Amino acid sequence: MGFLTGKKFLITGISSNRSIAYGIAKACAREGAELALSYNNERFKERVQGFADEFGAGQVIKLDASFDESIDLAALELANRWTDGFDGFVHSIGWAPRESISGSFLEGASREGFLSAMNVSVYSYIAMAKRMVPLMAGHKASLLTLSYLGGEKVVPNYNTMGLCKAALESATRYIAADVGPQGIRANTLSCGPIKTLAASGIKGFSSMLAQCKAVSPSRSLVSIDEVGNTAAFLLSDNSLGITAETIYIDGGFNALACCVDQTASENA
Repeated sequence: MGFLTGKKFLITGISSNRSIAYGIAKACAREGAELALSYNNERFKERVQGFADEFGAGQVIKLDASFDESIDLAALELANRWTDGFDGFVHSIGWAPRESISGSFLEGASREGFLSAMNVSVYSYIAMAKRMVPLMAGHKASLLTLSYLGGEKVVPNYNTMGLCKAALESATRYIAADVGPQGIRANTLSCGPIKTLAASGIKGFSSMLAQCKAVSPSRSLVSIDEVGNTAAFLLSDNSLGITAETIYIDGGFNALACCVDQTASENA
């Protein structure tokens, strides 16, 4: 029996079997959780349904988190599916215009792009929590969102998405304070760079991967399975004492000063 047996979670953001959300869903299913998967537009419905079939997650749910109406309809569907409530969700949703994640931060920034990126990447998390937390009443529920080091430190080309991740981590703390008295937790998982479809849109991402592998204390990149295992723990009752936190899973890269060369240091 897995440590998530009897738990029910909504997982958003699976676009391929290389997605971080896929690794999370895989780990949760392995540990006995009952899952519901969402898709944001018709182009991905069939693909996500294939993953839902793999995890025994039933029919996929339409959820375009940039619109309150879509979140409301998804919450209604979840309420009908899980009449006794459910135990949390994974928010794996992020987007910024291509020009906002390439080259100069200021040159690529625009009011429209900034507001759109914040709506999709940050407010969607808040809106989902606002609408779905009432469906978790009486459950030791856990909310989880995904961030990256670019929300805390300057990462070349991450630009507007870095601002979004900083806001996302702050939102987690405020959400955790709000829902804590109900026995519900909220945390952020800050992953090291992983070669996903979303990451491929960031200019210079291959260099980012190489540097992380070369200088991180573990001398390795994290995998979606490693992220999935950590996420499953944070969603479980084994982590009841952890809330309002940003947990790093990046081989220790976040602890280093910029561009530290361990070999050079040892030979100095």
